[in-house]
Amino acid sequence: MTEFFIVKWAHILSATLLFGTGLGSAFYKWSADRSGNLAAISHTNRIVVIADWLFTTPTIILQPVTGLWLLHLLGIPLSQGWVISTFILYAVAGACWLPVVWLQIKMRDLSMTATKSQQPLGPGYQRHAKRWFWLGVPAFSAMIAVYFLMVFKPTIGI
Repeated sequence: MTEFFIVKWAHILSATLLFGTGLGSAFYKWSADRSGNLAAISHTNRIVVIADWLFTTPTIILQPVTGLWLLHLLGIPLSQGWVISTFILYAVAGACWLPVVWLQIKMRDLSMTATKSQQPLGPGYQRHAKRWFWLGVPAFSAMIAVYFLMVFKPTIGI
């Protein structure tokens, strides 16, 4: 197996884990929140935070490393429009993800406190959940666009 195929495999696998973990976590958390079941909400929030640390964080680091490595191996210049667009979109997704991590930790803590005290979730939780959801929209859209650019590598004039 060549260096190229190993790096390409790592890039594709980490992209799949990044996207899959993000989409799965978002779906399960959104579903739990809509259920109104405090125990399910609390448990799901805890698991989402763990998944971010175990899967999302390492893949966020691995993606640009392997992407730059592949560009180097293939002799593709960083000045190509699709490459620049990919990095901009990745930065947009990352800029959305950072506050999402903070919101997830806050919602985990709020839901665990509510569960322990057997009190309903307050309006602070709902505000955080709304922000979390709406930050996910541009992040998800950006990652879909990144996948498109990675697969098709269109000529983009920037």
